[in-house]
This record gives sequence, structure tokens and C-alpha cells, in this order.
Amino acid sequence: MLTYAEFSGSPYQTGLALGKFGAVAVNNYLTSSPSWQSVMQWQGSDESRAMQQLVQKNHPYIWDELQGLARGLELPAEDVFLWNCRGDLWAMSPDGCTTIMQITADGPRITHNEDGDPGFRGHCGIAEFIVDHRPAFTSFIYPGSLPGHTFAVTENGLAMTVNNVRSRDTTAGIPRMVLTRALLNAPDLSSAVELLRDSPRAGGFHLGLAQRGGSALLSIEFNSRDISIQPVKEMTVHANHLTHDSLCNLPQIITNSSHHRQEDGTARLLQPGSVDPLRILADQTNANYPIYRDSPDDSDMENTLATVDIHVGGDCIQWDIYEHPKQPARFRMRDTKRSENQS
Repeated sequence: MLTYAEFSGSPYQTGLALGKFGAVAVNNYLTSSPSWQSVMQWQGSDESRAMQQLVQKNHPYIWDELQGLARGLELPAEDVFLWNCRGDLWAMSPDGCTTIMQITADGPRITHNEDGDPGFRGHCGIAEFIVDHRPAFTSFIYPGSLPGHTFAVTENGLAMTVNNVRSRDTTAGIPRMVLTRALLNAPDLSSAVELLRDSPRAGGFHLGLAQRGGSALLSIEFNSRDISIQPVKEMTVHANHLTHDSLCNLPQIITNSSHHRQEDGTARLLQPGSVDPLRILADQTNANYPIYRDSPDDSDMENTLATVDIHVGGDCIQWDIYEHPKQPARFRMRDTKRSENQS
């Protein structure tokens, strides 16, 4: 079951609280997993040192959050930093997701399956962060990871979903999870785009990004080499690989799951009649490569851990968080707060 938490204080203090939140799952499961071992081979590497220096220089408050996170987890700081660089160093890190984006009469709508390591089921949550001298935000959180690489809504009215991209075109830039954490401080949509364009990027992600009071919904793909920003005009699906014309031929891994979720989701958008994004994200018609993933032997070692449906309106962001898209919402949100009728 998803839990709800509130963290406040300095960047170090919120990182510390986040570390304590995930300490049991990280120490009892993650640190003995093949995923962790795959990333730890970069301990003491030139890549690790270069990325650490870039974070300290460009985002010192996120560096402080990482130090607090490591202290809360009671693990070496470099190990925790490397885990938060996993997709920059290792193309097959267990982070998935499927997103459906559309423009409705009421504004942008982003509906998203958050797919991750099934070993974290029951250990994830939704957390409101009130960080000193920074905008408040609320985000889905994983044990051991910075917020912001999943889905989030900020005090400044940004709504963001994030999909893993298994880019083979990486460099020792700013880790992608640090960049998406930094986006949660952006005052507006244009500032967020500028940050992504101007930063020396390491790995790759896809973002669905919109702003309260605005009509634009952006589908953004980036990796170390380039960035593509496309306004969403028609309802579209995005899984876990680069699909924009300018980037899709760059080196990447397209797993069978990502390929089929992209194709099957797109096909369902074209079916006659009204289209329900939640119904599509619950789809398991393809037994081998379903959109909603709950198999213990999933081909990418990922399961759907939450689903979010975000409606970005003129004066507020209404969003519902589900443990399963066919069940009632676990949390109902208005901007960064739970609705009053939520316990």
C-alpha cells in the first residue's frame, strides 16, 4: 500500500527524512540485488568523480539532499550517489513507465503508470516536500532515490511525469535524476525547458510537462547529445524509448516490453469511441508484454507500482493517484495538497 509522508526543513534534513523512509527496503532488499551490484562497479571511477563535481558546482542544494539521503540510509555517500546515477551508467536499470498525454477542453491531461522494481512494492509512497527557500512539491518516491524522476506537482504549478529511456549515448554530465529534481524548483515551464537545454546532460529521459494556467503540454525527450521538445496536439502514448524523429535513431535499447507497450497503447488510442486513458493503462491483453505490469517474471523486471491521472487546469491541478487504475483513487490531490476528504 502506498503511504503518505511530509518532509520539511533544509535540503539535508529533507534528504535525511527521505533516507529514513526508505532505509528498511534499501538495506534489506536493494543492496543485495543484482541491480545495485551492477551500478556499484563504478565506485571510485572517473565518471563518478566527474558527475559528483558537476552536481556540487551546479546544484549544491541537491548535493546536500544526497548527503542527507545517504545518512538516513546509513550507507556510503558515493554508493547512494551512484544509485541515483543508475540510468546514466547502466542502460538496463529497473525503471519503466507508460504515459498518455492529451489536450482536453479543460486543459492538459497526463495519465501515467509508474513502473519500477517489484521488490519495492509496499515500500513506495507519496511525499510532500517543503524545503527551505525552495518551492514546495509533492512527488511519488522510491526508497533510496531523489524525488522528481517519477511524477510530481509543484507549488509553482508545474506537473511532470518521467519515463526511463535506455540511452546508450551517455557522458559524464549532470545525472538525469538530478536534473529532474532541479526542475521541481523551476518557476515556470519556459525556465524548466531552458534548464534542460543549457545543462550538460548525462543520461536520457522522456518528460510530460505542463503548467497550471497554461494550455501547452510538452513531450520532451533528451539524452547527452540532444533534446527534442514537441507540443502535444493529439492524444499520444510514450513508453521507454526515444520516439521523436530527431532522436529515435540515436543509440538506445528498446526492450520488447517498451516496443509492445508503445505499439499497443497507440493502437488503443485509434479504436472508435471514447478513449479512457486509465482503461488503457490497465490493459493486459498482451499476456507477454502487458501495459499494466504485475508479473513476478516481467521481461524487464518491472511492475506497475502506481498510476496517476493529472488534470492541469486554469487555476489548480487536480490529480488522482491509484494503486491500480481499475480501483478507486488512493489519494486525491489539489496542487501539492491532499484533498480535505482524504484521510
